[in-house]
Amino acid sequence: MVEIEVANRSAAALDLEAAAQLIRDVLREEGIDEGELGLALVGRDEIRDLKREHLGIDEETDALAFPIDGLETIPAGVPRQLGDVVICPEVVGDAWRGPLVHAVLHLVGYDHGAKMEARERAHA
Repeated sequence: MVEIEVANRSAAALDLEAAAQLIRDVLREEGIDEGELGLALVGRDEIRDLKREHLGIDEETDALAFPIDGLETIPAGVPRQLGDVVICPEVVGDAWRGPLVHAVLHLVGYDHGAKMEARERAHA
């Protein structure tokens, strides 16, 4: 099973059980049933700081992804470290599912473009 470690550093609420299930569903469809993933819920200032620090863009965003292993082959017995998804509930509001799927797809190696858009539609 994919283990999800959640850190809620935001003042907003999100249905964490539904979010975890969506993450696992997306990963299963992408061929991943085992691994570890971090999910951080952050406020507007933190998501802006992260985007500026890592992407050089000084603006808020809905979600960010920090991939590690993706779909790469890993040695037997070593847990797959998928990486971290950071989402800002204040930015996404009730429409968090699309940005979450988008970020999870980045963790497994998708870049923006037609292939990613097709996978996003498949997971919608």
